[in-house]
Amino acid sequence: MMGTIAERVESLSLSGISSIPKEYVRPKEELTNIGNIFEEEKKEEGPQVPTIDIKEINSSDEIVRKKCRFKLKKAAEEWGVMNLVNHGISDELLERLKKAGATFFELPVEEKEKYANDLSAGKIQGYGSKLANNASGQLEWEDYFFHLIFPQDNCDLSLWPKTPADYTEVTLEYAKELRALASKIMEVLSLELGLGGGRLEQEVGGKEELLLQMKINYYPICPQPELALGVEAHTDISSLTFLLHNMVPGLQLFYGGKWITAKCVPGSILMHIGDTIEILSNGKYKSILHRGLVNKEKVRISWAVFCEPPKEKIILKPLTELVTETEPARFPPRTFAQHIHHKLFRKDEEEKKVMEEKVEDDVKK
Repeated sequence: MMGTIAERVESLSLSGISSIPKEYVRPKEELTNIGNIFEEEKKEEGPQVPTIDIKEINSSDEIVRKKCRFKLKKAAEEWGVMNLVNHGISDELLERLKKAGATFFELPVEEKEKYANDLSAGKIQGYGSKLANNASGQLEWEDYFFHLIFPQDNCDLSLWPKTPADYTEVTLEYAKELRALASKIMEVLSLELGLGGGRLEQEVGGKEELLLQMKINYYPICPQPELALGVEAHTDISSLTFLLHNMVPGLQLFYGGKWITAKCVPGSILMHIGDTIEILSNGKYKSILHRGLVNKEKVRISWAVFCEPPKEKIILKPLTELVTETEPARFPPRTFAQHIHHKLFRKDEEEKKVMEEKVEDDVKK
């Protein structure tokens, strides 16, 4: 596979095909629950992803502050995903960031290829498409751009898009603001576990070593959206993930034994609890199974930032204060790198078992 370039999904989409190649068609058991995303988003009945207003998260009024923090904690325990509003990052900056990413993806595919990554050579940053890494050769209906965006000293800016001209400036600014927001959220999650405010952050690398990786996901128009997925069902390995999108629906969460569609909430940043914080909290906070649907009318773009601990340095395991006789450790100790390896290479059967356990947990609730 050395040196070969995966066919870009955008090229397939623009080629005028009316049916998608078989590698993109999901297995039979999945096809029964892939609906029309626009119809799904309109549904008002049933559970909805919580929207949490964090404006008062550090209010000087103790009652107001406690109420705000309790809502955040409850959403982290019950859902593991939420829309954050009044998060302190200006709409103007969010719009500039989205404009920069959309402008890059508007370039012709051959222009974007100049930034192509090369996974076979270990170069994961850059422009790419998923290569099949499982026995069925399954592919996802998306292209992406992936790069480390914080700390700035660790960033290789030579790999970043040169078009548009303000791409680097706006992305670095967003990274800095998001890093501060991550600190704020982790402090509250830590305190709500009965720990010191800085404890969770310290466990994932602290101020110096927590890495922010951005993946811009580009989901082209799909002629048969009922057969494909933009991203297959997974949980995030990160500590926290922050997600923006271009107000086209697509994200679904597996909650209460069903796929629930996240509504587009203007001005919000969607936040996931990742596996790392689920492990540290011994399962008190949830890392929810989620996936991305595609459609035949509108291109969807999302900006996911994964806040990740250093790969080898830290052993991830439930914090000792949260492990008791009645609540033993639910996760074995692993480095972040080992956790990634475990998720990538465990057998399909084990993957299925984990998904079934999540389903059982949800149904019990």
